[in-house]
Amino acid sequence: QVQLVESGGGLVQTGDSLRLSCAASGRTFRSYGMGWFRQTPGKEREFVATISWIGGSTYYRSSVKGRFTISRDNAENLLYLQMNSLKPEDTAVYYCAANPDPSGRAYDSTSYLYWGQGTQVTVSS
Repeated sequence: QVQLVESGGGLVQTGDSLRLSCAASGRTFRSYGMGWFRQTPGKEREFVATISWIGGSTYYRSSVKGRFTISRDNAENLLYLQMNSLKPEDTAVYYCAANPDPSGRAYDSTSYLYWGQGTQVTVSS
């Protein structure tokens, strides 16, 4: 089992940067593909970025490509999302999640087994 705790959210202005962190418990963290998802009220949770178990493969939704970077530190059981050039449309609750598929190619939230509690990111215009 993997327990996940996100941190790093906050209120920023358009163009600012934030780095989200996700601390994982459990020695099996390194065997999971990991992902960041986000959700706004009234909308479904959407894929933001995913990463393979070693970190060699990363995938992004088109609207964040070139601005966001997902990374992981398996030695420290940490997952990161560096978000640059933030826009108001990036405002959402951001969740990290763990998937038993280690490839990182899982973009559907229903395939993820473990979720954090979420951290709010608000980008003002």
